[in-house]
Amino acid sequence: MNQPMDKRKVIAAYRRGFISIQECAQIIGVDSGQMTRLMNDPLLTRDGTVLLEKKSVNS
Repeated sequence: MNQPMDKRKVIAAYRRGFISIQECAQIIGVDSGQMTRLMNDPLLTRDGTVLLEKKSVNS
């Protein structure tokens, strides 16, 4: 059974130069505009990991 690709790992691969931004967008399943917003997301660090922890909506 195939595991879904972790989007953070795909973004990290793009940032490290292993894949192009077009390949990254295709793997993640977003268009170019969305990809640009993802790259500028302040919640992502340089290595693609989440900077802020997810919080419950009930907290």
